[in-house]
Amino acid sequence: MNKKAQISMPSGMGGIVRYFDNYKSKLHIDPDKVIFLTGLLMVVVILLHLVGPGIFGF
Repeated sequence: MNKKAQISMPSGMGGIVRYFDNYKSKLHIDPDKVIFLTGLLMVVVILLHLVGPGIFGF
C-alpha cells in the first residue's frame, strides 16, 4: 500500500457521534405531575387576571 494513499483518522472515531439510550437523568418528573402543575399554573394565572386588579390595584 502506498504511504501517500493512506488516510489517518483522529483517534476520536473520525467525527462519528454516538448517542446512548440508556442514559438516566438525576432529575425525573412523572408526566402526570407535569400535567397537574401546568393546570395548576393556568388556574393561578386565570385567578390573578380576574381578581388581581382588585387586590393589587393595577
